[in-house]
Amino acid sequence: MPTRTPKDPRVRKLRSQAGGFKRRGNLAKAEECQRELKAITAEDYIKRLVDSAPPLTLAQRDRLASLLRPAASNGGGADAAA
Repeated sequence: MPTRTPKDPRVRKLRSQAGGFKRRGNLAKAEECQRELKAITAEDYIKRLVDSAPPLTLAQRDRLASLLRPAASNGGGADAAA
């Protein structure tokens, strides 16, 4: 089954870079590209979800935003968990 070519040029570039870094043994840079790819994928998904959903109340937006904010108990944010 053929794979779809991503429309977003950022995704194509990062995939290419990640593969190149991995082939040359630079696993840290490859992982950095993969992390950025996941962030772009999440960003695109969230945007599509928000655009298709009915308007959120202020309380709902705050609750959803809290999922993306760093938790005080773990001493860091999303970068600390990665």
